[in-house]
Amino acid sequence: QLQLVESGGGLVQPGGSLRLSCAASGFTLDYYHIGWFRQAPGKEREGVSCISSGGGINYADSVKGRFTISRDKAKNTVYLQMNSLKPEDTAVYYCAADRYNYCSGRMNSWGKGTLVTVSS
Repeated sequence: QLQLVESGGGLVQPGGSLRLSCAASGFTLDYYHIGWFRQAPGKEREGVSCISSGGGINYADSVKGRFTISRDKAKNTVYLQMNSLKPEDTAVYYCAADRYNYCSGRMNSWGKGTLVTVSS
């Protein structure tokens, strides 16, 4: 059974950093497209960053230059390094995986999310 578990969220001050992890079990992440999405209170879910099975990477304009997505094959984990965090980055962050859909809300497998709160 495919399972994704996010971790690394928490409370951080503006300008701070966090690293989110998305650990997979039941499948090898390398063969899948992986996406990070977020949903803030009262807002729709939005894509943050994605990495394709071939290594292609995309970022939302709002996080370019601040967030970095990476994949650790040995740990079967994808990371989202978030620097220079802003209050508007506050949201529940989800990772998703799919063999075919890339960077889409239609991706097949989703984790339960991890809460990131940016506040002083």
